[in-house]
Amino acid sequence: MKKNYLQEFNIFETTVSEFINDENYSHAVETMFESLNDWSIFYSLNEIKAWFESKRELSSLEVLDIPLNEVNDWTVEPSTGNISHKSGDFFTIHGVRVTSKNREIEVTWDQPILEQVGYDGGLLGIIRKRFDGIPHYLCEAKEEPGNYGKVQISPTLQATFANLNQAHGGRKPNFSELFLNRNEDTDVTILFDSWLAEDGGRLHLKRNRGILVELPEKNDIKLPNDNYIWLSLYQIKQLLKEDAWINPHIRGILAHI
Repeated sequence: MKKNYLQEFNIFETTVSEFINDENYSHAVETMFESLNDWSIFYSLNEIKAWFESKRELSSLEVLDIPLNEVNDWTVEPSTGNISHKSGDFFTIHGVRVTSKNREIEVTWDQPILEQVGYDGGLLGIIRKRFDGIPHYLCEAKEEPGNYGKVQISPTLQATFANLNQAHGGRKPNFSELFLNRNEDTDVTILFDSWLAEDGGRLHLKRNRGILVELPEKNDIKLPNDNYIWLSLYQIKQLLKEDAWINPHIRGILAHI
């Protein structure tokens, strides 16, 4: 039987508080405590693993490699060779010529690179909420065509502004309004909110807004489907040991804690 979370945390906080002086992240001591033990009230780590493995096994996503000139709704500008979407949104592919001087050696190379239209980036958000006083994090088993294993455990919200503006013609992503209105919603406590860098080797000036918010325990959150799941911080960190189960956006948001 697990010990009482709040009682154990109070003991821990008293013990380590004299060594902690972090004005930026007032929740740093508690997240340290969360990482030491699995306090989840919902599932064991083995149950989480079985859930995720079933998501990969049951995935209906089919990805077929096709020639680039057969891709629908994307066109090549004849004069430049740049590739763009017919909507004028999402991203473009163009070339860059790179020159780097390291000491006395100058290196130059050319490469294609992806550039998001408008440099707006996207929103990457995780909801933190307590159940019986214990923090849990809302994650999603999300399919993406380039994912290793098709499905990866992703943040609550993972969307570009093209997605949020419904440039693809679909519905708005789940929970998007909560993150878009985070500064006006009095129920939302913002624990982390900052621009995060992305891979500069293939993405041109790309960044995303990483956000961690906490909602009051009294707030009832209805999960849209069983792709969403409440995980403890301990479970998330344990799942990082698996083969590409946790996607890089969760890593980026939770890296500060």
